[in-house]
Amino acid sequence: MNLPRFYCREALSPGAHVELPEPVARHAVRVLRLPPGAPMVLFDGRGGEYPAHIERIERDRVMAVLGAWKEIERESPQAITLVQALQAGDKMDFTIQKAVELGVRHIVPVESRRSVLRLSGERAGKRVAHWQGVVASACEQCGRNQVPLVAPLEKLENWLARPAPGVLRLMLAPDAEQTLASIQPAGEVQLLIGAEGGLDPQETIAAQSAGFQGVRMGPRILRTETAGLAALAAIQVLWGDFRGG
Repeated sequence: MNLPRFYCREALSPGAHVELPEPVARHAVRVLRLPPGAPMVLFDGRGGEYPAHIERIERDRVMAVLGAWKEIERESPQAITLVQALQAGDKMDFTIQKAVELGVRHIVPVESRRSVLRLSGERAGKRVAHWQGVVASACEQCGRNQVPLVAPLEKLENWLARPAPGVLRLMLAPDAEQTLASIQPAGEVQLLIGAEGGLDPQETIAAQSAGFQGVRMGPRILRTETAGLAALAAIQVLWGDFRGG
């Protein structure tokens, strides 16, 4: 039986008696209807996890008791950063959720010239916090104990201006000559995905100047919500933990 898994921001320790965060407590009691004594797994994003059980329930407050820390990790051996241009509607939530399931280490949301969605100031900060919540929920579901960070939103050209020595930088390009299978990564990989309509020609030039190489994913044009996830899955097959043997 798969036990319910919950992320707690505060640092956990063996044998501790902790009050579950309000959203976690509400989900445990109102949605899952867990009773006192119900087993669960808690993790704080710092690595490893704790078996736990509900000690008592007081209205919407839920107290839990932690067991011994277990050194369990489900991270990919391939470090991947997804640099995703803003997508419209709920596509961004979907992309981030599935990218976490596919093992991405970091997520960098950027505003490109063709991004339909525009965010700034307080709205941008709230949306990034929301995406961080999507990441945490995805980790609860897929079993990861290290929670990827969502970087603050910024314009693509500003992000490209910062060098990243020793990092393999890739972007999808239907007319590119090379494929993922023709590349041998030596460390971290950064994958740049454009918004609806792809990258602007000037952005493509800027990305190439920043060290990004174009790779093709077959003869078909993939939508923004498909492109990054397809590439992440392919990277895991070729270089990560989807490999056989």
